[in-house]
Amino acid sequence: MSLIGTLARMEAVREGRARPLATVRHRHLAARPLVFVPLTTAGEAGAPLGALVGTERDAPRLLVVAQPRDRDMRFAFLAELADAMLPYVEAYGDAVEHEERKETDPETGRKVPVEVELCADAPQLLVPSAAGVEYVRLLGRSMRFRRTAEQDPDAPHPAPPRVPLLGRWLTHFGERAHVPGSSLLLAMTQLLGRHWATGQSALEDQHLGALLAWIDPPDGMPGGQAALRAELERDADGLLIHPPAGPATDPVFDNKRLAPAVTRYDRARTEALEAAPHRFAAAQEALADADRALRELLASQLRPTWDAVWHGVDLLRALPEGAHVAERWKRDRWSYTGHRDRVRAGEPPQPRRDDAVTAARKLAARETAQARLDAQEALDDPLVMAARRLAGEAFAGEVTEVVMEYTQAKVARPRPLVTLRTADGPHVADGATLHRALPDGRTQSAEFVAYGPGGTLTVRLTGGMGRGKVPDTGSVPEPGHHVCWTLFDHAPRGGPDLPDPEQTPWTHGGPPAAVAEAPDPVTAEDRL
Repeated sequence: MSLIGTLARMEAVREGRARPLATVRHRHLAARPLVFVPLTTAGEAGAPLGALVGTERDAPRLLVVAQPRDRDMRFAFLAELADAMLPYVEAYGDAVEHEERKETDPETGRKVPVEVELCADAPQLLVPSAAGVEYVRLLGRSMRFRRTAEQDPDAPHPAPPRVPLLGRWLTHFGERAHVPGSSLLLAMTQLLGRHWATGQSALEDQHLGALLAWIDPPDGMPGGQAALRAELERDADGLLIHPPAGPATDPVFDNKRLAPAVTRYDRARTEALEAAPHRFAAAQEALADADRALRELLASQLRPTWDAVWHGVDLLRALPEGAHVAERWKRDRWSYTGHRDRVRAGEPPQPRRDDAVTAARKLAARETAQARLDAQEALDDPLVMAARRLAGEAFAGEVTEVVMEYTQAKVARPRPLVTLRTADGPHVADGATLHRALPDGRTQSAEFVAYGPGGTLTVRLTGGMGRGKVPDTGSVPEPGHHVCWTLFDHAPRGGPDLPDPEQTPWTHGGPPAAVAEAPDPVTAEDRL
């Protein structure tokens, strides 16, 4: 945690209210996100118990597994989940715009311009916490390899045709959630925790109700007291007033309410199956009552978290969007478009494990995305830049003097010396490369020259001034201007490209030899 973050947490404790860590919103927030609040069964990882899903705040769709040990009911839950999610996910696949990209010509090996489709927008999935992101990934893994009746007529439990398709999309969402700055799948606790600092630990921030209690406490109540109440307060029956739906359930709820309700449903279902003809109508009515009671019980556990997610959406929408957010969302749109094309082309689902080359490429891409995100957040937000300045990774000050100098080459180029006074203490050595964002969006480079008296620094501009002997207007700061230089690159790039899988040796995941060498023939000398 940065020094700014630590200070903000201390101020939150003193003032009884969360303190802002950002002045702008650093993630894209769709106008119509799909909110998914899952609930799982205790004792079995990933076993669904129920969920609320939908894009309308006041009209969520409730999905329930009345008997989690019944595989048929669990498969029916997945089919219903596919019916609820896929229309939203696929609705963005047809509205496209055309962009020109450069691709390698397989015959000449040169880069040629090619017009490609890019989806005009992409879906966004919101879950309450980081555990919900992991649950989405587990759902995708369990669904994308299911066999349908068309694929395998002899399958013992064939899946509906749409279930494996949703599994592939959820897997893609889970993969994108690991890319820093991506907004296809977001956890509300992580999203709020990026923009506000509370007076509790990062682990306690994973409780959405407690986190919101710090950010928006009730009138007259300190955030710490409101968070403690949201986390621990129980009613007369010992049940939590604000169940977390994290997606695990509260053990007290399991023992006092859920277990009796499931037992009642099992008994009613057994009686309905074995009822005599004159008792059939009464048995069916009892089964419907048991099912209705179970649905109302699970809805009571899910609805507080559903409302809390939408409350978080309202708080985030009050923040202006950062300047680079649209650029990162465009990368998500490219990702969505690429997966749409793979699905429509009939390609197989994602493998269970990546090969060595694919895993290395993903890791390199995520490292580059993290460096790019850190730089863009600092450029978009003065509060984030202040943290980088305190860490010695940037410095800002007022220009006191500009001395125009030129190179000694045949064609002289301007290399002005700029001196500024600053109160920052950057960790910079002689000759280090510096970067400055220009008003037109370009990045200007410079090199550090020397420290001066009275807290002054001198840098030499090396780029961003045009190609002429006279620098472009506004490219050289003037005395009195306030400028900010960073030691980090504003547009970091990844390392060299990795070889294709066909060019990778088998020791690193490449293909083995196509044909094994034949053994030497047996001769008379081989026999004693």
